[in-house]
Amino acid sequence: MNASFGIDHPLLATHDIDGLRARLISLGFNMTPIGKHPWGTSTSLAMFDGCLIEIMGIYDDTRLDEVPAGEFRFGRHVHDHLQQREGVALSALHSTNSLADAQMAEAAGFTVAGHLEFGRDVTLPDGTAGRTKTTLALLPDAQFPRLSFFLCQQHRPDLIYVPEWLEHPNKVSGICGVNILAHESFHTDLKTRLGGLYGGYTERDGWFQYQTANGILRVLSPVAFERLIGPLPNDLRHEELPCIAGMDLTMNNSIVMATYLKAADLEYQSIEQGFALREAALTANTLLRFLAP
Repeated sequence: MNASFGIDHPLLATHDIDGLRARLISLGFNMTPIGKHPWGTSTSLAMFDGCLIEIMGIYDDTRLDEVPAGEFRFGRHVHDHLQQREGVALSALHSTNSLADAQMAEAAGFTVAGHLEFGRDVTLPDGTAGRTKTTLALLPDAQFPRLSFFLCQQHRPDLIYVPEWLEHPNKVSGICGVNILAHESFHTDLKTRLGGLYGGYTERDGWFQYQTANGILRVLSPVAFERLIGPLPNDLRHEELPCIAGMDLTMNNSIVMATYLKAADLEYQSIEQGFALREAALTANTLLRFLAP
């Protein structure tokens, strides 16, 4: 399970949600049907216990400014970043109490733009119908827009973390880390910002990391990223501001995962802890690694 401020789900914004969804299914993920948000974004999820993978596209650019949270417009934010390139435009942190957690984030130096609440009708595997309720607290970052966060509270986790929906053919069971690309000139600012939420950090040559309630939040220089994580996609080689460039997933059976990687016909490499894809451009400029627990 997850807890407040743990990694919940980075949003992988893509121009081709159908293509990316099909690619993730070929890698062995159980993806939900494509759904729609009221602010013009489309979405598909791979659910885990307390976190998820979310891919997101735009289905209606006339609705991008609907359902604002203060001055922040969720759909507009995703759309504008997608016009620049594919990649993570926003990242969700887990919340068990979005109001109290937003106050803690504000005390740590984050800006709280406002709150959003929405729900969707679901039918459980046993045929029971219900409606989810989700509250978001938006924490946009004016200095580092691609490191904007939001707090995500699920009021009906029983309608979200359904055991049958958490099983994936590839035996991946969750997120164990997020890798942020940032030139070393920004590291001091990021230590101040992230330290307000997570406290102390571990530091090595060109990178540092925090332990969250769900996985590692790691910040790496471009050189350290390519040395430790994998090759940067071309779209990120000249990225000036910090951004999420990779996500680590927990795999529970390396033989099964290798079977899916080979069948998906995606270039990958074996690494000490597991496997890493090599063509991040095929997964919304986000380099995915599959690591043994």
